[in-house]
Amino acid sequence: MTTLLTVISSLLWWVLYSSIAALVFALIGWSVLRWTERCAVVFNRIYFACLLWTMVGMLLVVGVAAYEGHLHPPYAALLSSGLLRCVLVLDMLIGTVLLWRLTPRIDAHRIRPGSACMAVAVIMAISFGIATSLA
Repeated sequence: MTTLLTVISSLLWWVLYSSIAALVFALIGWSVLRWTERCAVVFNRIYFACLLWTMVGMLLVVGVAAYEGHLHPPYAALLSSGLLRCVLVLDMLIGTVLLWRLTPRIDAHRIRPGSACMAVAVIMAISFGIATSLA
């Protein structure tokens, strides 16, 4: 019973932290996409794409941290890992595809793949800058 409660609690915290991060990423992505598309984009779809992207990204990063044995601070060794860099590139590709496929403009056209790449690049640059300053 304790194991079941632990798993349920972990899943709840995973969804909670993912949704908090996705809200921040969606705000950044929304402003970048409005700028690059020169048209209004649907915010709730950006949030949904960012939520899925954040949930997958957290699983990937925690998986790499568990594989390399860096689950506790300091995380400087994890940030210099080659495997983490490959996983972050995969994470950026997943984020680009999710934003591109799930986010429409207000005129019902899909955003351009280049705009999705720009939004993901800005989000990753800001989040990686924050992560390196905390490590």
